[in-house]
Amino acid sequence: MAKISRNATSSFILLFSTILISMTLATAKSDSFSRNLSPKNLGLKREKLSHLQFYFHDIVSGRNPTAVPVARAAMTKNSFSSFGLVTMMDDPLTVTPEISSKLVGRAQGIYASASQSELSFLMALNFVFSEGKYNGSTLSILGRNSVFSGVREMPIVGGSGLFRFARGYAQAKTHEIDLKTGDAIVEYNVYVFHY
Repeated sequence: MAKISRNATSSFILLFSTILISMTLATAKSDSFSRNLSPKNLGLKREKLSHLQFYFHDIVSGRNPTAVPVARAAMTKNSFSSFGLVTMMDDPLTVTPEISSKLVGRAQGIYASASQSELSFLMALNFVFSEGKYNGSTLSILGRNSVFSGVREMPIVGGSGLFRFARGYAQAKTHEIDLKTGDAIVEYNVYVFHY
């Protein structure tokens, strides 16, 4: 009789343990907010590297500026570096340095003077493309732009449309700057991994 009792107890413990584990897994699964996915389930194929080259027109003067100050600190006007100045932009992106050349998109976002010792901006912007296969897609930049350095490098932190899951970097090189008006044309070379 003791042998039957021991087997029954073992069976009961095994059954109880199985039920408890199942309930724990079911509860954990229903309370979870994340799961692992295969990139193929999202329609993602092989990752590729693309190079985009265009010109950024930052126009701060005249009757139709594409970049306008939206905030400044009390000390900004006395600062060599314009420290504390925040500018909102909607700058055209063109194929060649001429503003009349083919428009491929816009640079929309903000830049803020973030250095007390040099003209250096914190850039937070989207390249919004309107031409060709990238029409409607965007790339997001968040980085430091030391304006008077030869070539500046800023990270690409993401994108949308054909640039979902994007990563890479953008190199900015001043093509032309008018020191009287502040207007600038900047050449961008963008290297981006995307699907």
